[in-house]
Amino acid sequence: MAEERWRTLMIAAQDGDASAYRRLLLELGPWLRSYYARRLPAAMVDDLAQEVLLTVHAKRHTYDPTKPFGPWIAVIARYKWIDRLRAMKDSLNDELEDEIAAPDNGEAAHCAYTLDALMSRLKPAQANAIRLVKIEGLSVKEAAARLGQTIALVKVNIHRGLRQLSELAQAEHHEF
Repeated sequence: MAEERWRTLMIAAQDGDASAYRRLLLELGPWLRSYYARRLPAAMVDDLAQEVLLTVHAKRHTYDPTKPFGPWIAVIARYKWIDRLRAMKDSLNDELEDEIAAPDNGEAAHCAYTLDALMSRLKPAQANAIRLVKIEGLSVKEAAARLGQTIALVKVNIHRGLRQLSELAQAEHHEF
């Protein structure tokens, strides 16, 4: 039923009916997305459906109104799908470079490790308050609610914990 409606719309479009042409393209979109959803990764479906609609636009003059429309659109969709599969296959065969650029996160990892080691030497209440407010960015009020403490106690734990961290860091530095 849709195929016959599409055929009628395409014939009208070839005769210059812009409204029929818009309706045809709007109706083909969901069919194409459904067609490709079973055959390709989700990220490629919309792009390929749009590519087919552009091809229909460019090749609409080649449609023979005496023939069924379904096979005509199906052939275009199939060939575009095959082209995409070939392109995917070719991209899998691209050689990797010997050296792959990757950021050096060694210093950041060392700092995170050192901070964790120092934080583990604090009282749990101090370490938790510092993590929530200074590292995760919660407000003192939010941290107090999460920890089940008063705002004043959270502030005291942060202050004492930071002072203790500073002393521990200085002691570690002098050991090297």
